Amino acid sequence: MSDLEAKPPQASFEFLIASFIMQAQMQLGMFQMPEGEGEENKPNLAWAKHAIDLLGVLEEKTKGNLTLEEKRMLENSLTELRFRYVQAISGDTK
Repeated sequence: MSDLEAKPPQASFEFLIASFIMQAQMQLGMFQMPEGEGEENKPNLAWAKHAIDLLGVLEEKTKGNLTLEEKRMLENSLTELRFRYVQAISGDTK
């Protein structure tokens, strides 16, 4: 394996949640690209809401089947992302 090839992480519920969190954060415009790395990362609120809603579906469908750590990760992430989404749609980007 060359240095440029990365081994994928082990599949886990935590990694699945982290993937949706990252998608939502990117769509909310929470990450900035370094200068010269393309266009500014503008929020796409429709896709941000979609990623947040997918996390909500996972929360509903896995209710009662998660470890305490998994449940907290999902609940805390949803709370934070929903707050950020409301801020974004209201124009409050502090």
